[in-house]
Amino acid sequence: MKPEVTEMDLAFKALADSTRRLLLDRLREHNGQTLRELCECLDMARQSATQHLDILQRANLVTVVRRGRERLHYLNPVPIHEIEQRWISGFDQPRLWALTAIKDRAEEYAMTDESTSMPSYVYVTYIRATAEQVWRALTDADLTARYWYHANVSDWLPGSTWEHRRLDGSDTVAVVGEVLEAEPPRRLVITFEDEPGADREASVVTFVIEPHQDIVRLAVTHEKLPDREMYRGIAHGWPAVLAGLKTLLETGEALPQAPWDMPRLEV
Repeated sequence: MKPEVTEMDLAFKALADSTRRLLLDRLREHNGQTLRELCECLDMARQSATQHLDILQRANLVTVVRRGRERLHYLNPVPIHEIEQRWISGFDQPRLWALTAIKDRAEEYAMTDESTSMPSYVYVTYIRATAEQVWRALTDADLTARYWYHANVSDWLPGSTWEHRRLDGSDTVAVVGEVLEAEPPRRLVITFEDEPGADREASVVTFVIEPHQDIVRLAVTHEKLPDREMYRGIAHGWPAVLAGLKTLLETGEALPQAPWDMPRLEV
């Protein structure tokens, strides 16, 4: 009996090709590229590049987000993280974390602020729900409080502000922003200021909700990140938040513990 092909099998197959690894490297350096931009680094026809990207997309290593007439390609680190969890983390993770931290710090010292360009962060999840249910879970203050342990408060109209309020009785606003676009139940774009009042440009979060029969694909893109510290923070936070949203919608219950209380993985 032929064994069933798993998502991890597809990921290993996709990573086995040097051209596909080069494409992932290019997306790691600059996430959100068009096919034309990616072909500039390859000595091959667009049709061949498209075939490689299709394999990466089937392996869930690349996510395609439509923006107008363009198709932007984003690196999705989840399958690689799952490989790391299965084949590496159980052996000698503390030492590997230490070596990674040393390597990252050395690279940070080697690069000036002018030469450093932070990549966008993209996360995609699939939820058994309707688009309307996912939209409500993102914008209803009571629902966000159940899985995010903060209430997201706004009227969610373009030009309005939104606030990420703590639930500890202090009513402290941890994050603020502006609603840039709101097209319920398919698309929401907001600015994201995790240090209100800081003298820097706000980052931007885009939620794209795509229904398909009984499920929804939710793609979250976080752009204009100011530094590596924030990138690490949102790379740790978004998977936890969206896991809570998915669990709440599919089971009616929140996760029993806050996932971000777990030790942080280096990314």
